[in-house]
Amino acid sequence: MKRILVVRNDKIGDFMLAWPAFAMLKASLDCHITALVPGYTQPLAALCPNIDDVLVDPGKGGDASAQSILLKQLIAGKFDAVICLFSNFRNARLMWQAGIAQRWAPATKLAQLLYNHRVKQRRSESAKPEYEYNLDLVRAFLAKNGIAPVEPVAPYLSFDAADLAGFRKQQAERLGINAEQPWLLVHAGSGGSANNLSTGQYAGLINRLKADFPVAQVVLTAGPGEEALAREVAGMASEGTVVASDLPLPDFCRLLACGQLFVAGSTGPLHIAAALNVPTVGFFPLRRSATPLRWRPLNSEGRHLAFHPPAGAEAEDMSSVNVNAVAEKVTPWAASFLS
Repeated sequence: MKRILVVRNDKIGDFMLAWPAFAMLKASLDCHITALVPGYTQPLAALCPNIDDVLVDPGKGGDASAQSILLKQLIAGKFDAVICLFSNFRNARLMWQAGIAQRWAPATKLAQLLYNHRVKQRRSESAKPEYEYNLDLVRAFLAKNGIAPVEPVAPYLSFDAADLAGFRKQQAERLGINAEQPWLLVHAGSGGSANNLSTGQYAGLINRLKADFPVAQVVLTAGPGEEALAREVAGMASEGTVVASDLPLPDFCRLLACGQLFVAGSTGPLHIAAALNVPTVGFFPLRRSATPLRWRPLNSEGRHLAFHPPAGAEAEDMSSVNVNAVAEKVTPWAASFLS
């Protein structure tokens, strides 16, 4: 087993939760790992220390020429095995057409018939974190091939300390904040992945935390199309709250690495911050498919707090989250990070 393809061609958060699987494969097996990802996660894949090569998936909306090129790339890759962490019929057919000898995926839906190695997982039950389901697939693959797994540990992403210090100073000058004081990063956007707190709730939480940690510099982060939302929150929040936007994705990751605490809904940036092992506070709906357990970030133990609507509230009703009650729990926990 020298050439392994790993497929995770869906959303950014889902891709980040595959990083422990990449780490386990690389630590357990002397192999070349290629990741199949959509174009918008390619910059993240390029940062992953356990990915050797990246193939960009044009997606089902890509034209016939792009689909043909992808299939030719898969065939030319001469992969010994593929592990589909995200399985649908299109992915299953591609791997079958590419003639990859070992094709691994969860044993779900009709697509499983095109794989020759299937693992029963019942992900719909949300009985464990998504990254554990991914690791279980890798463990099964390794066991089948007589290889002992090496369990991965956080952080899964890091930057050179000297380079990061220079970046922090540069960003502090750009944003007009103090590089020497702790940074509280808040991401109010959701990317449409899950229900989130309102702008008023985020502003209220910022004001409470700023009162509890007056030395903290509050930075609202914003991805593409989210700057107006971030500025709306900043306008309601404590004086001195700034907005960081228009950063390329690798620099956005570096900005998150500069934070002493990161607050967000259940979305891609939360999972990037967690891969960096930045302490995180996350907000999750009560839907079984979206619980704090199922989408638990990658932080090491003790570096993540999760909140959801109170019992009896509607699953998606994030307006029922009391930010004052949240702050009362966050403040003592975050004291060692923000003081």
